[in-house]
Amino acid sequence: MILQALYEYYTRKGDLAPQGYEWKEIPFIIVIDNEGTFIGLEDTRTGEGKSLRAKTFLVIKTKSRPGANSYQIANVFWDHYGFVLAHPKEKSDKKTREQLVGDAQKQHNTFVTLVKNIADEYPDNKEFAAVKKFYDQQDQLEKVLDNDYWKDCCKIPGCNMSFRVVGETKIVAEHNDLNSQITGDLSEIEELDGISNLKADRVCLITGERGPIAVLHTATSLPGGKSGGKLVGFQKNSGYDSYYKEQGTNAPVSKKAEAGYTTALNVLVGKDSTNKFKLSDTTVLFWASKQIDFEGQFAFFFASPQKDDPDRNSREVKVLFESIHSGKLNSDGDTQFYILGISPNAARISVRFWKTGKVKDIAGKIALHFSDLEIVHGQNDDREYFSLFNLLTNIAFEYKVENVPPNLAGKVIESILDGSPYPLTLQQQCIRRIHADRHVSLIRAAMLKACLNRKDRTYSNNEKTITMALDLENSNQGYLCGRLFAVLEKIQEEAQPGINTNIKDRYYGAASSTPVTVFGRLLNLTNHHLAKLNPGRKINLEKLIQEVIANMNSSGMPAHLSLDDQSRFAIGYYHQRQDLFISKENKN
Repeated sequence: MILQALYEYYTRKGDLAPQGYEWKEIPFIIVIDNEGTFIGLEDTRTGEGKSLRAKTFLVIKTKSRPGANSYQIANVFWDHYGFVLAHPKEKSDKKTREQLVGDAQKQHNTFVTLVKNIADEYPDNKEFAAVKKFYDQQDQLEKVLDNDYWKDCCKIPGCNMSFRVVGETKIVAEHNDLNSQITGDLSEIEELDGISNLKADRVCLITGERGPIAVLHTATSLPGGKSGGKLVGFQKNSGYDSYYKEQGTNAPVSKKAEAGYTTALNVLVGKDSTNKFKLSDTTVLFWASKQIDFEGQFAFFFASPQKDDPDRNSREVKVLFESIHSGKLNSDGDTQFYILGISPNAARISVRFWKTGKVKDIAGKIALHFSDLEIVHGQNDDREYFSLFNLLTNIAFEYKVENVPPNLAGKVIESILDGSPYPLTLQQQCIRRIHADRHVSLIRAAMLKACLNRKDRTYSNNEKTITMALDLENSNQGYLCGRLFAVLEKIQEEAQPGINTNIKDRYYGAASSTPVTVFGRLLNLTNHHLAKLNPGRKINLEKLIQEVIANMNSSGMPAHLSLDDQSRFAIGYYHQRQDLFISKENKN
């Protein structure tokens, strides 16, 4: 289903690379004349600083390089500087400098052999001949390495390079002669560079058509991955082989379909793609069966806010609610939508989740997620909605998304799209960070509220639904303890303004997990604090304490609070704190 949806996306989009080709960033071009003489290095990059981007060229698709003999496979008239110039990597954790130099020389020999074979195969092509002549003259390589631009080129790890002949506007790797003389299935090149490929016809799993099968599938580079991975891949001569079938023939996909789905996948994960976002270790790709507005909104419900427009996420959520309530979404509601969560895993790509459905159903589940998160706001926080990125960073150490537990981002996205309870790890992490920081923020309180209400909605625990603001009728012991703790903290703040360390800093962890051990002491301390307040304020706060305690069980303070009740403690504390700072007029 995943491969079929990707192939359909490829056929729907008319501006993707044709079969057998891809758009590739090539930062530096070696300019030569017809005799192969080096003229200069051409820098294709534009922009400044970190925004420097190389120009893209339509070249023959990247070759798969499996196993230890990857140096035996070169790309056609373009590749990284190891193949093109025999320049080794700067460093490696596994290899010495001598080994790196040796690897680069092997790669270079493969590239030169391929160039010469193609030039000999097509003697009428002057550009192929010029590149061959370049390699026939050893001193020309040294001239490239002495060029001023080479210092910039070698700073880019694995910098891609190609050739351009003076007087030509296109590089050799994308020239019309190359495109017309080398066929789409690249059979000639496969024979020239030594790739053995099975020519047997099979029924394609994607198209259902019979034709030549792709034995090796094109790799895709994901953010955070060390090298390109594959959705479909089989180790040669391994336990995956069965019924005398090798590698790709175990899951037959035609060359045509393989070229389509891998091109679509590479476009979706590309730098310029607007159909992706990354959270923690998971890259999420999404697309629709046709071009719709929802496709442009989807990322803003989950991804980090944009630096130049931090309010964009909230605006898109508002638009979503308005389109649902107004019926505007109905025009695209039956359009099929696809969501793929993937992450790097050595030579293969791990599929974290795969969700499909109609736009109206997915939009409804996302709207429910934001409704579950609604909670009373503080006076200094006017954010109406916050993305999944905000949720995850609020439960991570130092508020950094890279510290989010593995797989949690993908699991949360799954629960949102399914309308199911959030993963228990989300709730546990939130409580853990509150205990560590002793801070119940708006986002953390909203997150715990959503976790509890979804859990009760699914499992019918007969617990009272957590409301947006203070609930005077909620008699849960954890919720009441949280309310009481907030009142005691407020009394201390008014009695000792500007105090450096208050009861929250010292006692929050114990009060929210084992209330009976600390509340007796806190109530005794509160009597001293109340004595410092004016009579009217003292009476009001004493009444509030009595109201909260009166709703508790006759057995007194609970000895221990479960995870759910610790969550209710945090919400009760947050609700009461917000209520204490709201004027009577605003309450009304």
